Amino acid sequence: MQTLLERNFRKSITNKQNDQAYILLAALLLCIGVILIPLGAVAAPSDSTAIKWHPGHYYIIKGSRKNNTTYLSQVYSELDATPALNGMMIRYFWADLEDSKGVYDFSSIDERLAELAARGKRLVIQVQTKSFNGRQVVPNYLKTAEYEGGEFTISDFGSTVVGGRNIKLWNFQVRDRLIALFKAMGERYNLHPYFEGISMIESAMGNPIEPLTSYQVSEFYNNKIIVHQKMRLFFPNTMTIQEVNYPRSILASFVSSLKDAGAALSSPDTFIEEEGLLYPATKYDPNKGIYNYYSDFSGVIPMVPTIMPKNYENTKGDGTGYVPTISQILAFARNTLNANYVFWTREEHYEQVLEVLNMNAQKNASAGGLNPTCPSAYPSCAD
Repeated sequence: MQTLLERNFRKSITNKQNDQAYILLAALLLCIGVILIPLGAVAAPSDSTAIKWHPGHYYIIKGSRKNNTTYLSQVYSELDATPALNGMMIRYFWADLEDSKGVYDFSSIDERLAELAARGKRLVIQVQTKSFNGRQVVPNYLKTAEYEGGEFTISDFGSTVVGGRNIKLWNFQVRDRLIALFKAMGERYNLHPYFEGISMIESAMGNPIEPLTSYQVSEFYNNKIIVHQKMRLFFPNTMTIQEVNYPRSILASFVSSLKDAGAALSSPDTFIEEEGLLYPATKYDPNKGIYNYYSDFSGVIPMVPTIMPKNYENTKGDGTGYVPTISQILAFARNTLNANYVFWTREEHYEQVLEVLNMNAQKNASAGGLNPTCPSAYPSCAD
């Protein structure tokens, strides 16, 4: 018997797609997943406002490896052998998903989603609108005057060498095209029972090579909140996630707006000793670091920190701390950040991560030992 989410997903695909070839493909992928998934693995939500909720541990898959069958075969073996791993987050640049204006390519997402669903595992997608290696992040059509070129270059502080790019989100046309992307994704994936979440990259803008005006900076963050408010409308049954780190001066208002929208709070790094992230409010500087907000809003919205490669190597971003163990990172995420979900980048430390996740404290515990409680911002949660 199909669940309500599965029936609604099939209905939405039928109603909203006119391309008959696509309908056959989408239906085939879904049917394969449904057939191979054990009956009863997905419970129908009690009402149409319920949000999918499967807290625990997830891999992060980056770069071209997300489409490498040999690499993915090994990843799937690890997922199958590790009960505490509920699935994985895959990252796509905006330019990967929109070939031309309003023409989307979700084929890679469809393939990974079908493969994970067949294993009873779940998929989270991050749409990357910022790069750290100079790569273009926006579709080519945005690189025109109408969109102010769509993106701006960033560098290390004190340098003029292009180190990455970010989108010109202060431009309303750029904002609206990003909203259109999330609308298309919501129509396609919101009701899929194994599509667990949709994420936006970190709040830090980077260091612009060409200085920005105060208006541009202000509208960048205002529009980021507007985009996320729209995401909540497009994904009413799916967790929406915002990575937040800097600047500290905007965090009180920014995180409060995320809380009001019911968005999940994430951070791009989990540094155990990073002073800027841990910074407590004082009478001289009331702008506290992002980690403080995890305790402020624990139980209200989902807490979903991420573990990046540098977090395995040192407790501080500048390398002046110490090399933490995986257990220490997990304890910090669980006890200090009150994590419901933890996303672990699958890098060279993955064997140590798997060793810890297969310990009884994670293997035999609800949500892999993390907080399983449905957040109060959600009307209800669907298992």
